Amino acid sequence: MIVWINGAFGAGKTTTARELIDLIPNSTLFDPEVIGGALTHLLPAKRLAEVGDFQDLPIWRRLVVDTAAAMLAELGGVLVVPMTLLRQEYRDEIFGGLASRRISVRHVLLAPAETILRERIAGREVPPDLPDGELRVRQWAYDHIEPYRAALASWLTADAHPVDTSVLSPHEAALRVAEAVRSGDAAVSDIVQTPEPTAETIAAGVLLFDEQDRVLLVDPTYKPGWEFPGGVVEPGEAPARAGMREVTEETGLTLDEVPRLLVVDWEPPAPPGYGGLRLLFDGGRLPASEAGRLLLPGPELRDWRFVTEKEAATLLPPVRYERLRWALRARERQAALYLEAGVPVG
Repeated sequence: MIVWINGAFGAGKTTTARELIDLIPNSTLFDPEVIGGALTHLLPAKRLAEVGDFQDLPIWRRLVVDTAAAMLAELGGVLVVPMTLLRQEYRDEIFGGLASRRISVRHVLLAPAETILRERIAGREVPPDLPDGELRVRQWAYDHIEPYRAALASWLTADAHPVDTSVLSPHEAALRVAEAVRSGDAAVSDIVQTPEPTAETIAAGVLLFDEQDRVLLVDPTYKPGWEFPGGVVEPGEAPARAGMREVTEETGLTLDEVPRLLVVDWEPPAPPGYGGLRLLFDGGRLPASEAGRLLLPGPELRDWRFVTEKEAATLLPPVRYERLRWALRARERQAALYLEAGVPVG
């Protein structure tokens, strides 16, 4: 199990985490800041200059998951992880990756009042030998108060168990967190477990349209980026039937007819991913009454919306958008297309 301690920069996550490992039996501190520091020595300066924060590096998010899994395999017990996560898509990617390893996460938010937070940042010690220490330590924390506010307003409060630490010492905060974990008030993160593939996979997606010919996209909780309804084809399952099954599981809608194939796209392996075949089918146009009955059962999906092709470009990752773009052309031409990495071949 992981106890993930979130909060604004300066909220006292690390000091609370150090107290917490004395309160939870067989627990170990894992600070992902260490991985960020290591990457400054491992990656070329040019690559590091492309991002403003090491959290924006996909390799950092991947290594957090891999390292946590390796530590738990080595030590067992509980990992206490003090780390600010303000971008929901990064939370999805990391918590989803942990869930795929069957590692449960209890997400706790240290939430002092903003006035208290600013006081703590002002009094935070800056290492005297750190170049530009005042800017890199104190101003960094001030600059992230607004993103923290935005995360609170949009998703963070609902996702994590809050602990108001305005008048608590680190030890008292740790006692509150330990009790929340023990009692279950800090519940296991409600995120779907999707085992990581060990070989190439076949995945089937289904495009559903409203009466304005906008296409349905869904927002998974366990990975970044929007997606089409669909999923991995099970052994012995026909791809089109897999797409129909996934539509029902994800949206509550039942397709009466087998959908027509639009695109077969070969996705090349990109380590650590294996790639495979990605199929898109035409599920047809939904009457307004059907579209109004869309459900999001279970923890797998957060949201859905019908979008135009232009709007889809802002939501889908580039490879998925190219797949959609060509699927829409195939739908217009009434002829299926074969793609490799999103590009028509033949």
